[in-house]
Amino acid sequence: MTPELIISIFFLIFKTWWWLFLPIIFYFPAVYLYLDWIRWDVWYPKKKWVILEIIPPGEITKPFRATEDLFSSLWALYSSPNWRGKWCEGELPVASAWFSWEILGFEGNVHFYLRLPDDQRKYAETIIQAHYPETEIFEVDDYVKNIPQDIPNNIYDLKAEDYILRTKDYFPIKTYKFFEPSTPELIKEGEKKIDPFSSLMEAMTKLQKGEQFWFQIVSSPITNKDIPWVDEAKKEINKIAQRPGGAKKGKSIIQEVIDILIFNIFSSGSSEKSAESKTQITPGEKDILTAIEEKISKNAFKTNIRALYIYQKDVYDASHAAIARNYFQHFSTANLNTIVLYAQTRTKIQYWFRDRRLYASKRSIFEKYVKRFPPLYPAMTGKGNMILNIEELATIFHFPIQTNILSSGVPRIMSRRATPPGNLPMG
Repeated sequence: MTPELIISIFFLIFKTWWWLFLPIIFYFPAVYLYLDWIRWDVWYPKKKWVILEIIPPGEITKPFRATEDLFSSLWALYSSPNWRGKWCEGELPVASAWFSWEILGFEGNVHFYLRLPDDQRKYAETIIQAHYPETEIFEVDDYVKNIPQDIPNNIYDLKAEDYILRTKDYFPIKTYKFFEPSTPELIKEGEKKIDPFSSLMEAMTKLQKGEQFWFQIVSSPITNKDIPWVDEAKKEINKIAQRPGGAKKGKSIIQEVIDILIFNIFSSGSSEKSAESKTQITPGEKDILTAIEEKISKNAFKTNIRALYIYQKDVYDASHAAIARNYFQHFSTANLNTIVLYAQTRTKIQYWFRDRRLYASKRSIFEKYVKRFPPLYPAMTGKGNMILNIEELATIFHFPIQTNILSSGVPRIMSRRATPPGNLPMG
C-alpha cells in the first residue's frame, strides 16, 4: 500500500466521520474555557470581600500553639463543592475559605490585615478574639487603593516576588518548636523563646518616607482529596525507608523505623545474610521520616506568599526589597525545606525585550496582589503554590510576642480590657 493511498483513505474517513472526531478534539479546551468563565466571571464577582485591620495586644503571653490552634479552627470552614457547585455555580475547587493575611509596612508604620469573604467574617473575628481577647478588630478600606493603580509610573516603581518551597510540599520548614526552650529545665533557668517575626517587624519599621512593603499570605484549607500531597508523602516515606511494598498494616511509619533500629542493635550476632536483608536507617533519615510524618499529621492550607516593595524612584533601598527573602531564612533547613523566590514571576528580566517584559511582569504581579490571585492565575493549584500545615503557618504569621519592646511603628493595644464588676448599680 503506497503512502498516497494511505493518505487518501485517511482523508476519506475524516471527510465522512468528521462530526464524530470534532467533539473529541474540542472537548478539553471547551471544558477549560467554560470553567474559567463560570469561576472568574460569574462566581468570583458575586463574592463580597471585607478588609479587617487587627491591632494585637502589647504583650502576648500565650505560646505559638495558640496561633496554630487559631488556624486549626479556621480550617473548619473547609468544604468541597459538589457537582452543581462546580459546574453550575462555578465554585472554585480549593477556595471554600479564602484568607489573605497581610502586613503593610508604610513609611515606618506597620499594620496587620485580614481579607476574607464577608459571610465568614463573624466566625473569623470570633476565633481570633477567642484566642487573643485583647485584640481589636475593625473593618477598613482596602489599603491597596491608596496608591496609583497604574504603577510602575513616573513617580512609583516596585520590586516583587512570589515564594515557593524549594522541594516537595511534604518536606516541612523549620517551625516555632525550634525557637522555643527544648526542656522544662531551660525554661526554669530563664531561657526565652526566640521570635523571628520580630526581625520582620523591625525591618518594616525602617522604611522611610516614600517606601512601602506589602506582605501577603493567601491560604485556603485543603484535604488530600483536593491535592494528593499526603499520598505523595507516604510514597516518599516508603522510598526513604526502603520499603517498596509499603508499610505493614497496623503500624505507623515511626513504629516501623523503631523496630528496624531495635533489630539492628540486637541482631549484631546474627548471620551476615540475615543482617544484609534488613533495612538500614541512618539517624538523618530517621529525622526526615519523623518530620514528614509530623507534617502530614496536621491540617493544611494551600498557600501562596507574595511580597511587594513599592517606592518612589528617588528613595530606593535595595536592602528593603529583600525583607521577605531575609525573613524566610530563619526557617531554612538543609535536609528538609525552605521558602525561596519563584523565578517565573519575579520582577527581573535577563534577556529579550527587557523593558517591555519587565513592565508587563510588574503590572501582572501588582494586579494579582490587589485581587489576591494565585501566581499562575487562573490556575489555583500547581506551580507557584505551596502546602503549609497549621504549625508552619503559625510560625510564619503570628502576632508579635512583645510589641512594647519593638519600634513604635508596630501597632499594639497597651491597656488591658477588664470586665466590669458585677455589683455596679443599674440605672
